[in-house]
Amino acid sequence: MTIDNHLILAYALDQHGGGQALPFDAITDIQPENRPVWLHFDGNSPATGDWLNTHSGLDSYVIESLLSQETRPRCDVQDKGILLNLRGVNLNPGAKPEDMVSIRLWMDASRVISVRFRRILAVEDVKQQIQQGQGPLSTAHLVARLADRLTDRMGPVIDDLVDQLGDLEEAMLQGPELDGEEAASLRKQLIDSRHMSIRLSRYLAPQRHALSSLSQYEGAWISEKVRGRFREIADRLTRITEELDVLRERSMIVQDEMLHRSSQRMQKTMYLLTVVASVMLPLTFLTGLLGINVGGIPGADSHWAFAVVVVLCVLVAAIEVWLLRRKRLF
Repeated sequence: MTIDNHLILAYALDQHGGGQALPFDAITDIQPENRPVWLHFDGNSPATGDWLNTHSGLDSYVIESLLSQETRPRCDVQDKGILLNLRGVNLNPGAKPEDMVSIRLWMDASRVISVRFRRILAVEDVKQQIQQGQGPLSTAHLVARLADRLTDRMGPVIDDLVDQLGDLEEAMLQGPELDGEEAASLRKQLIDSRHMSIRLSRYLAPQRHALSSLSQYEGAWISEKVRGRFREIADRLTRITEELDVLRERSMIVQDEMLHRSSQRMQKTMYLLTVVASVMLPLTFLTGLLGINVGGIPGADSHWAFAVVVVLCVLVAAIEVWLLRRKRLF
């Protein structure tokens, strides 16, 4: 539930898995050194920038990064804390998963300030964990939980991509002679799958590097257990990235097979047209020769001339077909 038009949620962690929801009026007076605090803002509201500039105490560079519309995953270690950008699949109704949502985070020993521009389900997951008393114990643990839920929610999307590509491969194997509409439909699905895998890889690779860098941070306020959690998430992202690479390679194989079959169909069509043209060329020459408008055409005054020409044409066509079959040209 929105606490204010720009503050989405605010919690003071009790360091035992639970937390206390903070009203908007109290967030400027809290003492974060007493207990870790999580403030989550809506970047679409101008009031977010006003509050960050007035009350956060952060450097202008950090505030500008938190409010940036377009971000790539990154981990930037500062003297006072860490600036972190993470991305996840877009699971909002009517949205495309590859149109990834992003969350911008500032964390230090006593607080986490996060900003989003679109709804992120991973935030709601962690919020529910806090309400159930099973939430994070520290600020670093909170960020690890967010990264973990962002990664977990990618799993079904990747599985759908794998299943979709498997269906395309099966359709190619079971339908060697696809008509135009079926081929166009398969080609569109293949393009969509490749586009999605490319978009996901574009952000997951730098996100893996960002979390890997975070796992190597030696600040005393990040415990070794939490650093191990970051390493584990980075490893999972590595596996996801490798799986996306395999998906792209498989999609290229499917595309090559589709192009090969399309080329084969075209060759068969051209070959058939060539055979027909080979048969019809002598007949066309014969009828054209007899059709010239000059005197002396044989049989011009005979009632049997047309029948003789037809029989002759049939005989010539039969001889041509026999010759082509004997030479195994069709």
